[in-house]
Amino acid sequence: MNPVPLHTMTQQRLHQFATNYAAAWSSQNASSVAAFFAENGSLTINGGPPSIGRAAITADAQSFMTAFPDMIVTLDRIHIENGLAIFAWILTGTYAANANPVRISGHEAWQLNPDGLIGSSHGHFDADDYARQISPA
Repeated sequence: MNPVPLHTMTQQRLHQFATNYAAAWSSQNASSVAAFFAENGSLTINGGPPSIGRAAITADAQSFMTAFPDMIVTLDRIHIENGLAIFAWILTGTYAANANPVRISGHEAWQLNPDGLIGSSHGHFDADDYARQISPA
């Protein structure tokens, strides 16, 4: 995959892409998240095994949407660092298993393909804080 040179993408276009991506995560429509990825794109969360391809990415997104039926993902900021687009986000929602309110933040480092879709995304959030928030009281 030949990544798109991010200096050719306007900050406004990148910001709009990130805003739309956050809205897709909030939509409860997992395939709308996968549509932001190239056909063979990958999503890796906290260094785990990558989900490769839109079907696998849809499944990952659906697992979060099932866990948080009222999930809202908001764009915190988007910037370019070391040739990658860094999408910083905040997730709020109610954990379906026990009704715990959750607020976590994290980021994804995107490599975009020549079509302007995500070729690879490496996502990170504080797994210990997440586990603490979803744990029964």
